Amino acid sequence: MSSPEALLLTTGLSRAFGGLVAVDSVSLQLDPATIHAVIGPNGAGKSTLVNLLAGEVKPSSGSIRLRGEDITGWKPDRIARRGVARTFQHTNVFPDFTVFENCRLAAQSRNVHLMRWLKPAESYREWNDAARSAMAMADLGARAGVPAHSLSHGERRALEIAMSLATAPAVLLLDEPLAGMGAEESIRIVALLKRLSADHSILLIEHDMDAVFALADRLTVMVNGAVLASGSPNAIRANAEVQAAYLGADVPMTAL
Repeated sequence: MSSPEALLLTTGLSRAFGGLVAVDSVSLQLDPATIHAVIGPNGAGKSTLVNLLAGEVKPSSGSIRLRGEDITGWKPDRIARRGVARTFQHTNVFPDFTVFENCRLAAQSRNVHLMRWLKPAESYREWNDAARSAMAMADLGARAGVPAHSLSHGERRALEIAMSLATAPAVLLLDEPLAGMGAEESIRIVALLKRLSADHSILLIEHDMDAVFALADRLTVMVNGAVLASGSPNAIRANAEVQAAYLGADVPMTAL
């Protein structure tokens, strides 16, 4: 059952690529100030779902509503300006720009008035303020002048999240933000996401089950493009169908 408080809501969302159904009639609800993790074996359709929500891919059928507004089929830039930001499996930053410049450029992307590009970015206080605020939220203020290519892997992940924050989103779509991280960096990103969830709704795609169960308020399990189960972390952990699906994908029971 959907809730009137739902921030992001999909109903019967599907996407087929020829004869392959990558996302199969997925209904999912993201509530305000929550972390909703979407998990499942490789090839379950998780990243395609994020691409649908971000407008990178258009659905074959079904609907997407943001704050009650139908955004099905909207282009990515229009969805972003409505308050949805995303990160990717592979870090997507400008390596030769500083941390601050990356964040400021992200803040500029919210502006659709071409005349504002006639003056240097430094002259627009709101862009600079948004960049500084995003860096502070991501604990990168001390690294403001450092080129992105000089950052550690975990710092680059944090920078990508900061760039998303600079666009003033209500919803964060995070596709495997812990991928490739060591234990220490993972702990920092987990703590960051926990803080951000107080003011943002986060849809999280992640394979690190320890992090997922430490973070998520709600989990949805996908298998073969469809929703297998959705519920609280405890309910998902105890679900026999979920355990069987993971065992079939050679994921040990201890991962759950």
